[in-house]
Amino acid sequence: MDDETFRAWAHRAADWSVDYLEGVGERPVRAQVAPGEIFRQLPETPPAAGEPMERIFSDLDRVVMPGMTHWQHPRFFAYFPANASPPSLVAEFVTAALAAQCMLWQTSPAATELETRVMDWLRQMIGLPEAFSGVIQDSASGATLAALLTARERALGFTGNATGLAGGPALRVYASQQVHSSVDKAVRIAGIGDANLVRIPVTGPLHGMDPDALDAAIRADREAGRVPAAIVACLGGTGIGACDPIEAVAAVAQRHGVFLHVDAAWAGSAMICPEFRDLMRGAELADSLVFNPHKWLFTHFDCSAHFVRDPKALTDTLGLRPAYLRTLGRDGVVDYNEWSIPLGRRFRALKLWFVIRSYGVETLREMIRAHVAWARELAGIIDADPDFELTSAPVLSLFSFRYAPAGAGTGAGAGTGAGADDLDALNARLLERINDDGRTYLTQTRHGDRFVLRFQVGQTTTTRADVMTAWDAIREIAAGLRAG
Repeated sequence: MDDETFRAWAHRAADWSVDYLEGVGERPVRAQVAPGEIFRQLPETPPAAGEPMERIFSDLDRVVMPGMTHWQHPRFFAYFPANASPPSLVAEFVTAALAAQCMLWQTSPAATELETRVMDWLRQMIGLPEAFSGVIQDSASGATLAALLTARERALGFTGNATGLAGGPALRVYASQQVHSSVDKAVRIAGIGDANLVRIPVTGPLHGMDPDALDAAIRADREAGRVPAAIVACLGGTGIGACDPIEAVAAVAQRHGVFLHVDAAWAGSAMICPEFRDLMRGAELADSLVFNPHKWLFTHFDCSAHFVRDPKALTDTLGLRPAYLRTLGRDGVVDYNEWSIPLGRRFRALKLWFVIRSYGVETLREMIRAHVAWARELAGIIDADPDFELTSAPVLSLFSFRYAPAGAGTGAGAGTGAGADDLDALNARLLERINDDGRTYLTQTRHGDRFVLRFQVGQTTTTRADVMTAWDAIREIAAGLRAG
């Protein structure tokens, strides 16, 4: 492809992107295809000769698009959003054109220094003290793994990397059942093992871990010769938005000298609004914290903000400097590959820089506040509807509910046994029909051993009307399900 052809198709791609975003609200939210349907339309062998871009773009629309679930749809209320916005998209175009490998300062000084500055902006925006330094990771999963590896090394006096874990004491990690499964995965990858992930009971309206139970578990492990290595506190859990009492948990961590990591992957973005920061009280005492601007700060995936109190502990754990990765003649520079598990690094800071500058902090706050307000409004409507049951109160913009019309579940209501199983099955059918309908998209979780539906408001272009349209669809489909 020559330069002029590239220019023409770059413009075509930009026009296609704008047209897509303008019309995405008219598409079914979840892909309406059967397994294997897209695969069977793709040739079994690669083309021997190049094909014209016109044909490729035609197949994009004909083959690929019907199989896409539209995460930028204004009625996407499933999981958490993987948010995008026009300023972020423009920055992604530029990032793709630069195609820089930003592993070292010298491989792109601007990428390193912009990341340092933008991460400090984020630190200020969520109210963390100056003692924290930040790095952009690929995901909260990667940041949590980096944190647990650091905690492992600190607990072992930074000998684990050199000598391995075989024959050493059992290392213990503490978390509630409400933390994300990335914690389970990190415990495995770090060599700590499933058996050493200690689940602490939860208590209170926010379903946070019980600090007294945490303290007792740590004391019992010490007495048994095990080594408490890390606590992972939850701020806005994926299931129902559970929040641990971070200040009380931090007091336990400090009392026992245990590394504290705060997983705020979704909810952390809302901390740019001062009125929501009660949820993160005590986070300033943590050793590390992660949240994802790519979830709720209108910035393309992947962009995960990882803040650490002691960068040296992180780089002593992850950093390697073979001769070919040394920046010669430049003392004091930051090489962010030493802060991350992968060596390769994209220029992720650029899109965050574009977003913060384009919107400004106040507009970003207004958007998050609106999402929270609409979620709370809908939760109140559902709570007042006799055919539905609010199963967890809103935490920021996330709540859960289920369909429980009179007489359903053989009169068991919220109980257990066959009646509860019937209600679970009814709600599973409801969820599938909602998603097949295409007007909105929800996902499920289990809460109190019940199958419940999650509703989370956070997509960039969502309006109050979209929230209410989703509710209309839910009620209509539920009524048809009950009648049929």
